[in-house]
Amino acid sequence: MTDKLQAPSNNSYDIVIVGGAIMGASAAWFLSNDKDFDGRVLVVERDPSYKNSSTMHTNSCMRQQFSAELNVRISQFAADFVKNLRSYMGGDERVPDLSIRSFGYMYLADTEAFADVLRENIKVQHAAGAATKLMSADEIKRDYPFYNVDDIVLGSINLVDEGYWDGSAVFDWWRRQSRERGIEYVQNEVVAITKNAAGTRVESVTLNSGEVISCGKVLNASGPRAARTSRMAGIEIPVEPRKRYSWIFRANKPLDRDLPLTIDPSGVHVRENGGGTYQCGGHSDIDPAVDYDDFTMDFSLWENHVWPILATRIPQFEAVKVQSEWAGHYAYNTFDHNAIMGPHTEVENFFFLNGFSGHGLQQSPAMGRGTAEFMVHGEYRSLDMRPFHYERIVANRPIIEKAII
Repeated sequence: MTDKLQAPSNNSYDIVIVGGAIMGASAAWFLSNDKDFDGRVLVVERDPSYKNSSTMHTNSCMRQQFSAELNVRISQFAADFVKNLRSYMGGDERVPDLSIRSFGYMYLADTEAFADVLRENIKVQHAAGAATKLMSADEIKRDYPFYNVDDIVLGSINLVDEGYWDGSAVFDWWRRQSRERGIEYVQNEVVAITKNAAGTRVESVTLNSGEVISCGKVLNASGPRAARTSRMAGIEIPVEPRKRYSWIFRANKPLDRDLPLTIDPSGVHVRENGGGTYQCGGHSDIDPAVDYDDFTMDFSLWENHVWPILATRIPQFEAVKVQSEWAGHYAYNTFDHNAIMGPHTEVENFFFLNGFSGHGLQQSPAMGRGTAEFMVHGEYRSLDMRPFHYERIVANRPIIEKAII
């Protein structure tokens, strides 16, 4: 691999971004879009094929059904950004017109306790302007007759700006336009970070190819490898890779209408994929941290756990054929399953964009925008993202988000 490493064109940058997948690409593009910023930016990506990145293994869906208002607002900006991508990108006629296939997320509650959570969540969502609605078991059966709802107490769904979107197109255009504006991407890897004598600032990063790069600020956008990157600066963060499994299958008898992204009470989720195919995901009951390079598939999980749940919830899925399957990684924040962003409390020029725990793709527009704002201006000029700052980890002040998949 060392023969493929690329040396940067300069030995000093205003901002070095460690990781060029969806979060690093978003931050880089928003930096390039800030008229008050004319600094040099280097994005260091170890694998520009991104084949094992969380970005490539995503469901590529967005939802507004969160229990924290800020998370709802973040997804609302994502929806606006996707639907108006060309406008956000300066009217560039090469940029495609995108839309959201709003089949919605269907949360199914099989206990009164979980139903109460849905009832509380919808108050937050409605206050933020989301179109979520609650459905009784009979109403679910009326609108989606393929479900088995014998054990269901309540459902929750939103059919506005909630569903599939083309995340890969946004990702591609962020990188393409950033490069055209002077953002430099290199295939390389940060292997060491050097701080000043007081330990209060990063002075340089060392690349796998040997170059020592001076930097004004460093952004950790390295996905499931976030803790490894932070440790180079002597910083611990509660982010680890957790394995998540996905399957695409074809039903012998496809459903007669779109299947919402259905979150079964078991935690297994499944959604419309188009053309009589469906995508589902889940994980084993034992859910340890895994090695950064462990993408081994557990082939027994489908037969013994996932398929029986699907076939019980949607009897038409008793006869299906798996077409593809893979294992990917969540960048799992063990502290509170929410983003960690903003500056470190002591190493003042080390910034985080980590720990998204499965909802990173849909949050990437707002997170990249907020990160660029704070790194350039020292404040947020759109959504106030301070609740996600690293300092909450030190203060043991978790953000309670009840709508985690």
